[in-house]
Amino acid sequence: MEKLSSLVNHFNELWPESEIADWDRSGLMIGDLSSKIQTVFLTVDVTMDVLIHAKDSGANLVLAHHPMFLKGAHTLREDLAKGAEAAFAIKNDLAVFSAHTNADFVSNGVSQTLAKALGLGSLDFLDPDTKQGVTGTLGKPTTLLEFARAAARVLPSVAQGIKISGDSDRLISRVGLVAGAGDSYLNIAQDANLDLFITSDLRHHPSQDFVEQGKLNGGPALMDIAHWAAEWLWLEAAQKQLSDKFGSVSFVVSDLSTDPWDFVVMQ
Repeated sequence: MEKLSSLVNHFNELWPESEIADWDRSGLMIGDLSSKIQTVFLTVDVTMDVLIHAKDSGANLVLAHHPMFLKGAHTLREDLAKGAEAAFAIKNDLAVFSAHTNADFVSNGVSQTLAKALGLGSLDFLDPDTKQGVTGTLGKPTTLLEFARAAARVLPSVAQGIKISGDSDRLISRVGLVAGAGDSYLNIAQDANLDLFITSDLRHHPSQDFVEQGKLNGGPALMDIAHWAAEWLWLEAAQKQLSDKFGSVSFVVSDLSTDPWDFVVMQ
């Protein structure tokens, strides 16, 4: 067992607090720093199902990517979702910690983990000025369709599948990506000399503008992967980093999907 304070100190070394975006709410949200931790449950999101699963797994700490109170909470009434989740965690001695934007672009962070899983090497930043996003190169160029099929084999399956804009026969070599919601990076990706840009939560108008501009200047193809699927891969990388440091603590990756969609219907 380890004190929660020891774990939190190491979390802040791996995922520095200085890298937390101004709008983000990462860090320890529930828990007593003096408490002893035996089992840590790693997840992308904190939901009631996740908390129940963590409790049933004997966990003392939930380590999530997304903060429990990202949008803020002004009441912890137990007839409302956030209040019910917080009450359940406290009543069952579950601490909750989040590493969000401070884990996105660090070495072996969320975006780098996704890039490596997709077979990219020679990794660099999509935006060197802010050290955000990732670019990389495939060892051997492949068609957009074959790359998409390979990505589908790597990523956990979700209802939306993988959405792609571009010629299926286009050769792909240089790829840029932002794990999680990334349509604010579309303009940067357009000018980054890419064959393909990958991110999640793409909205209609920004995506349409990106595609139309690409038709004029030979810009990159576009791939939209599910937010949860893109970030879930990082949990195993974090598990290894933490297990190497804390041999007396068990780190368990949740296989519970927190993607919000259950199924898709096609005509």
